[in-house]
Amino acid sequence: MRRGTLCGIGMKSGGCAPAAPANREGNAMARSVAVGLGLMEFPFSGASGFWRWIDLCEAGGVDSVWQTDRIISREPILESMTTMAALAGRTRRLKFGVNVVSMALRDPVLLAKQCATVDVLSAGRLLPAFGVGSPLAPEWKVLHLDTGTRGRRTDEGLALLRRLWSEDQVDFAGEHFHLTGASIAPRPVQPDLPMWIGGASEAAIARTARFGTGWQAGRETPAEVAPVIARIKSAAQEAGRTIDDDHYGAAFSFRFGRVDDAGLARLMEAYRKRTGRDPLEHYVVGGAEHIIARIAEYITAGASKFILRPAAQGDEDVLEQTRRLVQEVLPGVSARWPKPSHIRAAGK
Repeated sequence: MRRGTLCGIGMKSGGCAPAAPANREGNAMARSVAVGLGLMEFPFSGASGFWRWIDLCEAGGVDSVWQTDRIISREPILESMTTMAALAGRTRRLKFGVNVVSMALRDPVLLAKQCATVDVLSAGRLLPAFGVGSPLAPEWKVLHLDTGTRGRRTDEGLALLRRLWSEDQVDFAGEHFHLTGASIAPRPVQPDLPMWIGGASEAAIARTARFGTGWQAGRETPAEVAPVIARIKSAAQEAGRTIDDDHYGAAFSFRFGRVDDAGLARLMEAYRKRTGRDPLEHYVVGGAEHIIARIAEYITAGASKFILRPAAQGDEDVLEQTRRLVQEVLPGVSARWPKPSHIRAAGK
C-alpha cells in the first residue's frame, strides 16, 4: 500500500483514497469525537449473547449503544424503549439511545414519561433521538396509519416532549394531540435532555433547527452529510438557535474481514432491498485503518458522533467484531482526535 493512501471495500470508487490529513478535518480538535455501536436486527441466539455484548461494550470503552425502532417485523428486533430500561439496570457507564424513535408512531405523553423514567434510573445516560419514521416501514400499512400525517404528528409530539420535561403543567391544543393540565414526575435527571433529530429532508432540517440539540444521519455518505449540516446550521441561526458543533452524528456498518466473508452478501443485499442504495456506500469492510479512514471522512464533513454497526451474525461473530473494534479502532480514534480538555476534566 502506498504511503498516504488507504484501500478497502467501501472506500471511494472502491479503490484507494487519500487518508484525510489532520489539517483538513475542520475544527475536529475542538470537538468531542465519540464512537458508539448499534444494532438493527437482534443477531444473537438469546439474551445471554446480548448481555455478553453489552458487557463487552461497557468494559471496552464504547461510548454508547443504539437500538433501531421497529415495532412490526418478521426479523427479531428488540422493542426500543424497554431495551433502554433494561440497559439502565445492567450498565453503569455506558450511554444508550434509539436511532431513531419513530415519533409519529408513539403517544408523546407516554414517550415523555418513558424517557424521563429511563433517564432517572440510569442517572442521566439516555440519549434520545427522534424522527418521523420511514414511509416504507411496515407499521403504516399494518396499523392502517396515514403516512401523510407523519411530519405534523412528529412536530406536535416534539413540542410536547420538551414541555412535559420542563413545565409543571401543560395545556396543548394541536391538530393531533390535546392535553389539559398534563404533568409528569419525576422529570429527567439531565436538565436539558438531549433531543437529537434524524432525517435529511428539508422538513427534517427545519425540524432539527427548531427542536433539536443535535442531528443524527442515517445512511447518508460523508459527501451527503456535509451539506445537510451546513443547512441545519443556517436554519438554526435563522431561528435564533445554535446547535453545538460536536452534536452532529453519522452511522455506517463495518466488518473486519473480506467482502466475500460468509453471510456478508446476505446482509448487503438486505440493505440494498431496504434502502435502494449501493451497500458499498454504507459498509466498510477491511481493517482498522479503513474504518478510521471512513470516520475521518465524516469528521471532515462535520460529524463528531458515530454509530457503527457490526456486520455480523451470531453471538461469537458479533463479539469478535466488537472486540476488534475496541482493541484496534477505539485507541486509534482517541489518539488521532483526543477529547478537548474540558471534556476530559468532566470525565465524559
